[in-house]
Amino acid sequence: LRRYAELAVRVGANVQEGQDVVVTGLVEHAEIARAITREAYRAGARHVMVLYGDLHLRRAQIELGPEEELGWSAPHMLALYRYASDEKVAFIGLTGNPDPTLLADLDPALIGRSEPRETRELSLDMITGRHVNWTVVSAPNEGWATQIFGEPDVERLWEAVCVATRLDEPDPVAAWREHAAKLEARSAALSAGGFDAIHFRGPGTDLTVGLIPDGSWVCATNTTANGIEHIPNVPTEEVFTSPDWRRTEGHVRATAPLLAAGSRVENLELRFEQGKIVEVDASAGADLIREQLSAHEQAPYLGEVALVDSSSPIRKTGLIFHDTLFDENATCHIAYGRGFPPSLGDEAATLSSEELLARGVNVATVHTD
Repeated sequence: LRRYAELAVRVGANVQEGQDVVVTGLVEHAEIARAITREAYRAGARHVMVLYGDLHLRRAQIELGPEEELGWSAPHMLALYRYASDEKVAFIGLTGNPDPTLLADLDPALIGRSEPRETRELSLDMITGRHVNWTVVSAPNEGWATQIFGEPDVERLWEAVCVATRLDEPDPVAAWREHAAKLEARSAALSAGGFDAIHFRGPGTDLTVGLIPDGSWVCATNTTANGIEHIPNVPTEEVFTSPDWRRTEGHVRATAPLLAAGSRVENLELRFEQGKIVEVDASAGADLIREQLSAHEQAPYLGEVALVDSSSPIRKTGLIFHDTLFDENATCHIAYGRGFPPSLGDEAATLSSEELLARGVNVATVHTD
């Protein structure tokens, strides 16, 4: 557990001496949040703030609270996120749904509207603006293990997580540095290729994603505006870019379930015309996706296209993790909503939202892989 926390703090977020740290997770993630807190202080953190969520409280709000208040952001949370952006705080987020069916019988449209809108927007601004060094890691727990294996075998889940995160290597830190270098070489090769589009073909899929002519591919390692390198997702196997939001055509079928807003989406299919998602179908959760797409006028357009090759250790486990952090790194994927301005290079920091859109980078209040 300490080695895992060290990986999150020193490789993922790369917490700096004297830096404040925010850890976010669910109450069921407390053991790992505590370990990360201890490791952050060992790394020299000044203050570590742990923010716990609770899916049962979220259910109560959706089921019993006033509908018009769904999506409300608490003032103290907005103040904290503004402070974090101004003070260049490190963020470590924990995933791993401990009760995947808890919201299953609620209206998917209400689930989609229940995420705090302003907090989410501030979070996206911090990330795409490169204001904070951040990472997302998993927190194995009984509910998540049951979702994968049909039984609460947390030890087996830890073994899979160790493989996926290279924690089983003799020197995980060195292994991650080597892995990041490989991904950076792939990104550079793709950027040099000057490709016009990516064409995906497969059962239920015939999708062409147009690329930005002067856009570049990026990967595992991000750097904040003030020079702190970090790895936002542990694990990560992808190289990605922001496509031209106006140039996606065709249809795509997801080959793995999607966890969105704390609820499962099964057998998702999307159809695009002139860049826009114009049709959504799924055996479960379609209304949740439609609600997310209606949250902003640019939400139905792509902000990311990512390539993952067959050497991915997540793919080699043969598991569906039912967690986007892992499942998106087992296969190629797309994301609708907010794009990544850094794909345009350093000049992106000076561009307005209107200028980013004109260059082809999407600007929206959501980002769903």
